[in-house]
Amino acid sequence: MERKTVIEVNHVDAGYDHPVLRDVDFKVFQGEVFVVLGGSGCGKSTMLKHMIGLNPPLAGTVRLIGDNIWSGDPAERTRALRHFGVSYQSGALFGSMTLLENVLLPLECFTSLPPSARRLLALMRLEQVGLREYAGFYPADISGGMKKRAAIARALALEPEILFLDEPSAGLDPVTSAGLDRLLLELRDRHGMTMVMVTHELPSIFAVADRCVMLDRAAQGMIAQGKPAELRDYPPNDTVRRFFNRQAEGDKS
Repeated sequence: MERKTVIEVNHVDAGYDHPVLRDVDFKVFQGEVFVVLGGSGCGKSTMLKHMIGLNPPLAGTVRLIGDNIWSGDPAERTRALRHFGVSYQSGALFGSMTLLENVLLPLECFTSLPPSARRLLALMRLEQVGLREYAGFYPADISGGMKKRAAIARALALEPEILFLDEPSAGLDPVTSAGLDRLLLELRDRHGMTMVMVTHELPSIFAVADRCVMLDRAAQGMIAQGKPAELRDYPPNDTVRRFFNRQAEGDKS
């Protein structure tokens, strides 16, 4: 049975004034956890910005569930933007708002639901990530791992079909990181949600990723695509081998 394609990155040149990556081309299928990985400075975050509508690619197209996110048609772009939620690396929570108010914000901006219904939905999202009892807390009053969970709750507020996550495990201890990985898999399994994660954290990659694409700064593009275990066990080149086996450059062991 053919899997439904929900994201298409078609021959994208990624960058700002000049390309950082050239001719990046991949698809993401419904219900999978897809990881964009690579070394520091390879263009992972730049690619993410093109995929979520923050910066236009220098060439190529990005389609979300058939809609071109960089289309000149405002209606098509609006539809594309409504398909997804984003959890940023730092959490990007508003410090002057409680966790409940942070999660309420997209519901207030983009729905016409009555206040009681918006509050109930926001509390449900906090419940999903294990933070309902912290609804009245401010971001400064909670741990880094809890901020990541609160950011995910806000990203889920409008029930998106796709969830983008920028370095979700960055700065977390191994136990907290493992708990976050488990949460993401539970959300995927419960809701059939598609997830795209940008990371270079190997434990998380092996814990959650169905497939991944590896970007490389020197090659200015994609150098590998497939399941994490396959890329580790059968690397197509030395760069991939070193990355998945945590080997320093020049180490042939």
